[in-house]
Formats: sequence, structure tokens, C-alpha cells
Amino acid sequence: MKILITGFEPFGGESVNPAYEAVKLLPDMAGDIQIVKMEIPTVFGEAGKVVETGILQHQPDAVICVGQAGRRADIGVERVAINLAEASIPDNAGNQPMDVKVQEDGDTAYFATIPVKAMVKNIKDHGIPASISYTAGTYVCNSVMYDLLYLIDRKYPSIRGGFIHVPYATEQGVGKPVGTATMELSTISKALLYALEAVAGEDKN
Repeated sequence: MKILITGFEPFGGESVNPAYEAVKLLPDMAGDIQIVKMEIPTVFGEAGKVVETGILQHQPDAVICVGQAGRRADIGVERVAINLAEASIPDNAGNQPMDVKVQEDGDTAYFATIPVKAMVKNIKDHGIPASISYTAGTYVCNSVMYDLLYLIDRKYPSIRGGFIHVPYATEQGVGKPVGTATMELSTISKALLYALEAVAGEDKN
């Protein structure tokens, strides 16, 4: 099975993004899973275009996008993306949409087509905190998840897709308020691998 997994570039004044840093730590092969890794821009619209380029280039069986959610303490496997872009801060190209649709002709929302519950269970079974999330926000993370699921609905029905949010990396906690949730990059990367194993496991059933 081939899985394309993406992570965002740093944004919001951060020097690193734990999403892509953790993705980079993944092996190229894990059992019979071929893992293709890609960095995508933290830019509304452009991120989805880069993901589609990856789909066309690599022809994956599944696509999982990964993003940073600094206020979260665990691994969040997203259940749904909504057709709304509202940015509290500009993206890396200076865009700051407000009350804008991600796709003008898209549905109000799309549900992830990866096995969300099984992914959370496998992560937790390996001793890493994880949960199902029912909101991916309205920033670029939600936007790219929506774009991915829109593409799957309209053009690539044989591919499954979804999104995972991860906390700040430990080093990002320096200088932030006491109590800010962080997680070691190696732990985040292991969680991603356990998530991929669940996706591949469903494919065998």
C-alpha cells in the first residue's frame, strides 16, 4: 500500500513545524506500507494544489495531511472538514480570508474517508494520547483537508484521505506560557506511523 503523507512548512512566527518535522522522521517503508513524504505550503489554495500534484505524481492509495494545532495536547485525528476559510492570522503569503468558501461548488462539509476510530485506537494502544477531533478549525489545515476530500469526491474516488493535528514540538514550548502542551517529535512521528498502520490494516480487511 502506498500512502502520501504531507506536513506544513512553519507559520505564525514559528521556526519549525512539528507536522513536517515528524513526517520526515517516518521510514520510507513500514512493513508493506510505502510512505511518500511531502512538505506543503501554509497558504490557502496553494496547499491543496500541491497535494493534488503529489497525487498525480505518486498515485497513492491514501493521503493523510498533518498540521500543527498549538493548543492541543494530544494527537487529533480529524473527522470532518467544512467549506469555510476564516483566518485569525495571515497565511505565509499574506492571505487572510474571512467568511470565504474553500470551494465555491463544494458541499458544506466532507467527512474523512480514512478509518478515524481505528487510527485513534492504534495510537492509544501504543501508549500515546490521541482522540477524534470534530473540528479542524477554519485556517489552512481545514482548508487543505477540505480540498483533499473535495478532490477525492470529484476526481479521485479510489483514494482515501484525511487529516491529523499534532501538538507543538517540545522545543517550541520554550518561551511560551507555563503549561503549554508539547510532545516530543519522535513520539509524534511514532503516532503517525501507528495511524498509517491502521489505514493499511483496514485495507487488508
